[in-house]
Order: sequence, then structure tokens, then C-alpha cells
Amino acid sequence: MMFKSLKNTIQSLEKNEISIKELSQEYIKNIKEKSTLNIFIHFDEQKILNQVEILEKDKSKKKLKGIPLAIKDLFCTKDMPTTAASKILENFKPSYESFVTQKLLDCGAIFVGKTNLDEFAMGSATDTSYFGNTINPLSKDGEPLAPGGSSGGSAAAVAANLCLGATGTDTGGSIRQPASFCGVVGIKPTYGLCSRWGIAAFASSLDQAGVFTNNTEDASILLESIAGFDERDSTSANIEIPNYFKNLNHDVVGKTIGIPKEYTIDGTPEEISRIWEEAIKVLEKNGAKIKNISLPHTKYALPTYYIIAPAEASSNLARYDGVKYGYRSSEIDSLDEMYENTRGQGFGKEVKRRILIGTYVLSAGYYDAYYLKAQKVRKLIANDFNEAFKECDLIVTPTAPSSAFPLNQEQDDPIKMYLNDVFTVPASLAGLPGISIPFGKDKNNLPLGIQILGKHFDEQQVFNTALSLEKSYE
Repeated sequence: MMFKSLKNTIQSLEKNEISIKELSQEYIKNIKEKSTLNIFIHFDEQKILNQVEILEKDKSKKKLKGIPLAIKDLFCTKDMPTTAASKILENFKPSYESFVTQKLLDCGAIFVGKTNLDEFAMGSATDTSYFGNTINPLSKDGEPLAPGGSSGGSAAAVAANLCLGATGTDTGGSIRQPASFCGVVGIKPTYGLCSRWGIAAFASSLDQAGVFTNNTEDASILLESIAGFDERDSTSANIEIPNYFKNLNHDVVGKTIGIPKEYTIDGTPEEISRIWEEAIKVLEKNGAKIKNISLPHTKYALPTYYIIAPAEASSNLARYDGVKYGYRSSEIDSLDEMYENTRGQGFGKEVKRRILIGTYVLSAGYYDAYYLKAQKVRKLIANDFNEAFKECDLIVTPTAPSSAFPLNQEQDDPIKMYLNDVFTVPASLAGLPGISIPFGKDKNNLPLGIQILGKHFDEQQVFNTALSLEKSYE
């Protein structure tokens, strides 16, 4: 039996057409059969069955009761390992749940496991993980493809039908780009909509939790389940969370869709431009007005991001020193040596690269030239969006500059890897909500994604426009 829709599965469970145990066993079987994809860092069959037993005895009504979900291994989960895909946290078991995972448990969800990711969410191909690469389930024989990153394991878990939804985090595109590569829906909400409490930090002013699902309806159900105010996170927004699913409406008549000229980049494959054109035509046919807009500082977004994000990472990752928890090197003769060897052995190459860049741009003599200037440019990028949204309701762009590429193809060239985020980073710097939905295929029959960006806290309109495109594409 195959399940694809979270919404329909909730209805089947409520009507007793299938039991929670039967549903879970189906997903346990799928996970075991596809273990070679290396999607999960942690999978414990007995723990799943224990959750099933508790839920079957619980007679209360819960929104996600019995729904199998995968959790990116960046979210702290009580009595389950949380590694951030790093050797330095290989044996770490938190004593508490993150805000997001606690909300999902309160809704009755079942966690089928912790998904693989780029180490500390730093990467675009899920190939910097201490636990090895994740393989995109859409790979053809003989040529393993990258699932995108950093939330590649979560996107792959949904695409491979190992869960009905998954959590991810997005710092510069880490939900939207893997969603595009794996042919699923991925939403990064407005910065502050979902609490960061209990998520291993990468870049605190950019990190935001979001979700992956098979369709827009399911994404609206799941996002509403994890959103909400949390006083433990100083950046959490104290706003009322709408019922996104109940308010879903694919009517875009009269809405103005902005098309930024700066997203037409030299060297973008023709098929990416083609699906972008198709999406614009579909929205126009559905009653939306199309308006050409300009986001003039877009060209500075990537360099700005790759100053701010490593700077914050350098600060956040200073806590992993071998003293309180996590890995500690045994080759030590002094305190300084313990710090040096622990961090040298515990972190992977990409994490060390970003820590060094971040430490450099924060150091005396360079702080003003790099970090302070980057913060000023970030403000200009955010202002561009504010100005654009005076003329339009939403912005539509491609999600990624390519379809899924072969694993290890771009691994040796960090600049090439960083360019994967060219369409997603600007919205991250501005803290805007963005969704990627599958829309069309390339010449190798691999999925391509369209990105829809909205105003701050206007997730509803983002979902509605995504649904409009989705219905036309079906």
C-alpha cells in the first residue's frame, strides 16, 4: 500500500481504514528496503513501535496522530541522538526536545528517524556529512545524484516515500534547493515564524525551520503544526498563526506577480528559463497580473551571505571545545592542545573552512571592511524587496540554477557549490517566506523547481499561489 498524501492518510486513520501500527510497519519496511540511500543517520525500529503503542492507547484526538515524519538531525530530540552530521556530536543525546519537534509530538506525530544533512547544515549536496553521502532517490542506475543540501536527507526521505513529511532548516536555501532536486514541496517560512530553540545553530540571524511534503496542502498542514511563539527564542514572532490549510485557495485573480530581471543569469540552462516562462504563463492564465520588477542589489547577495553566515557560524561553533559535551581528542598534553585537536579532528573540511572565513571577517582590522559592510548591504537587499512588494504581491523565480547533479561532481570546488544558492539566498537575507514546488522536468527527466516568495508573514498567499501552479501542473 502506498501513501503519498498526509491529508488523505489523516482521513484514513480517522475512519479506521488503516491502523497506526499498519501504517508505521509500511514505512519501517520502506526504510529498510532503501537503506542503501543513506537517508537516515538514526533509525530505531523498536522506538517507532513504542511510539505506536503509546498512541494506540491514547484516545484523544490529535491533528497528526500516527503520521510518520522524519526529523532533520539538527533538531534536538530527547533520548534520540542529535549529531548535526558531525563527528564532534557523534555521541550526543539531548535531554530535551526542540520547540518544533515537541509541537509535532504534541500533535501525535511518529518520528521514524533522524535524517542525514551536510555537517552543521553547511553544504548544498548532503556530501559533507560525517556519516557519508545521501543518494537522491531519483538517481538512475550507475549514476548517484545529489539530493541537494543541507536538508538533503529530509527531502530524499519524502521523495523515497519513507515518511509523509519531514522537518528541515533553511539558512540560505537548505530547504528549497533540495526540494527542487528531489521533486517535492519545501517551504522556508518567514524568519521568526518557527522557534529556533533546540536547533543546532549555524547562522542565527538566518536559520529557520520549515517542512518538506509531497504537495502544497500537506505543507500547509505541517507548517501550521510547527509555527508559533516561543519565549525561549528572542527572535520568535508573537503573532497569531492562521489555519493555512483551512484558508487555502488557489484563486490568484487580481494578484500581481513580480518577475525580477536580476534572476536572469548568464549561463542558466535553457530548461530552467523555459519552466520559469511556463509558470509565469500559467499564473497569467489563472488571472494574475505579471509585472517586471528590479531587485538591484541581488548581485551582492551571495558574497554578503558568505560573509555573514560564516561569521555567525564561527561564533556559534565556538561552544564545541571538548569541555562540556561531544567529542574530545585523547591526544592532549595541555588545555590549548585539547581545544585545537578536538576541533581539528571533530569538524569536517567544509565546517573548518567556514569557521576560518568567519573568524577572519570578524577579526580586528577586517570587521569594518567585511562584516559591517556585509550587514549594510544586507539592509539594501531587504529594502529592494520592500520596494518591490509595493508594486507586487508575490515574486516568482526558479529555485535552483540546475537539476540534481551527480554526487561528488562539484565537491572539490567550494565556489561552484556556493553558486547553488544563487536564487535562494536573497530571500534568506531579507527573512522572507519562500516555497519551492516541482514544476517541469529537464532533458534527463529530472524535476525542476519554481520558487514563490511572499511578504513577511504572508505564508498564506505563498501557499495559495503554489496551489494555483500545482493544480495547473497536475
